[in-house]
Amino acid sequence: MPWEQEVERFFAALKKFDDYLASSEAVHAPIEKVFQGPVADALTHVGQIAILRRLAQAPVKGESYYVAEIETGRVGTDQAKPKREF
Repeated sequence: MPWEQEVERFFAALKKFDDYLASSEAVHAPIEKVFQGPVADALTHVGQIAILRRLAQAPVKGESYYVAEIETGRVGTDQAKPKREF
């Protein structure tokens, strides 16, 4: 699919996951395993992509998530501007 559609598809899936975790629906695996398995795996792949972009001279700008404006339930491209870049 074109890039814009892939971005929409990604954020739709992320929103669905976020909504499910915020709901009263049962999680069918220990939540620790969900985060130690597929979520940690996804974060590992994001790190690998960041490394490849840096090697290709197209690095992703770093951001401190400690000072970032993070809001529960806000997923998608409508994010706050970075407060401080590394």
